Amino acid sequence: MTKSLEAAGYEVIRFVIPFGEESKSPENFIAALRFLAESRLTRTDILVALGGGVVGDLTGFVAASYLRGIPFVQIPTTVLSAVDSSVGGKTAIDLPEGKNLVGAFYQPHLVICDIDTLKTLPREVWEEGFAEIIKYGMLGNADLLNELLTPVEDKMESIIATCVAMKRDVVAEDEHDHGMRQLLNLGHTVGHAIEALSNYKQSHGRAVGAGMCIVTEAAYKHGLCPKESYDIVCRLCDKFRLSTRTEYTVEQMYDIMTADKKRAGNKINLIVPCGFAQCEIRPMEITELKCFLGV
Repeated sequence: MTKSLEAAGYEVIRFVIPFGEESKSPENFIAALRFLAESRLTRTDILVALGGGVVGDLTGFVAASYLRGIPFVQIPTTVLSAVDSSVGGKTAIDLPEGKNLVGAFYQPHLVICDIDTLKTLPREVWEEGFAEIIKYGMLGNADLLNELLTPVEDKMESIIATCVAMKRDVVAEDEHDHGMRQLLNLGHTVGHAIEALSNYKQSHGRAVGAGMCIVTEAAYKHGLCPKESYDIVCRLCDKFRLSTRTEYTVEQMYDIMTADKKRAGNKINLIVPCGFAQCEIRPMEITELKCFLGV
């Protein structure tokens, strides 16, 4: 990419971070800001986030903060970032107390997705992105769920386009996450707790896959959704070698889940399946959360 930009007449400088959730840290955030300041960037310059969700989240928050906001472009190179995190303008870093607790809503000026980059991914990184794709099917696209049961390697462009279109429509209606955009967090309340308890050795996609299965199982056992919802989410997670369970207990996850961004006072908005390929935002008391998931 550097050669392409330089050939087009741009001067390019690079700030590289290691792979993994640990890079979404306050230390890297400050280091990136100081790098921009030392490099004398101005508001006429632009940041380009080339990589997966961690790179995009960090770059977006840096762009939102430096000089009170400079333009940035997302170029997602993983399945997960292509279908989800590069779109919608959520930017953030993590704190020891929880994931994505510091950030800003800041829209990229452009998102460029070249699906050929996905062919360079290790198989396990490619597979974990399907947790977010399964999520979109569970949120209201039964056709997508059924399509995922078939071979998908030659369908990635249309699958990505479907997910991006779904997210675009949700974000256009609720950009700042006060209402229906919270639906996009299906599996994430539990998933973020799994990530944190594993010290982020468990990847985001695999943790979200487990989170979706755990929440859908609870919904089924409480009579809120049909068994086929639980069956298909587990079947698809198995197909893409995603986790369907976790070694951690509800008690272990509880403190982390109650620090979730969707908490309001003593209530938390949990995203719960309520039919086949249908979900709802279900407010519940913090104390109820443990009972709901511990069935």
